[in-house]
Amino acid sequence: MELTRRDAVAALAALGVGGAAVAGLDRSDWGASGDADARAETVDADRIRETLLAAAEVVYPREVTGIEEFVGAFLEGRLEDPTHATALDETVAKVDELAEAWYGARFATLSAGGRESFLREVGADTADEDPDGTTAERVRYYVVNELLLALYASPTGGELVGIENPQGHPGGMDTYQRGPEP
Repeated sequence: MELTRRDAVAALAALGVGGAAVAGLDRSDWGASGDADARAETVDADRIRETLLAAAEVVYPREVTGIEEFVGAFLEGRLEDPTHATALDETVAKVDELAEAWYGARFATLSAGGRESFLREVGADTADEDPDGTTAERVRYYVVNELLLALYASPTGGELVGIENPQGHPGGMDTYQRGPEP
């Protein structure tokens, strides 16, 4: 199943997140406030994108393709919130710090097996999600769950697990008039 930029926009819409950048609009034409510019100076969006893309490659099911475009577009919308962007940046920095200490390399440069092992070793596979919690809880919240939320809130990702109409996505009259599948 191929994820697209459209899936990312749909997932953002399901979350109630705008996304002028995702929709391809140039915010500079709007006279945007300096908040976004200040965020851009303090948050390493490239490192965040690289890290979440690397994590998605081990968290997402193998049959999913188009991950790079999807994750990049989803992050464009998510990084518009300065509070979320700052917390995500801090979590990604901690991920890289630990990966350097444990594996001698940044998370995104590890092999797929190394990235999967790292996420297990940090405890992200079993931790509860908590944006203000331990490192494991923050990695679960800002990295793993962020990616899973993006995937399963999208129409394509929803189809993957049998959710024909993820929340926020109309399915049309046909969906509601069909009988049960035999």
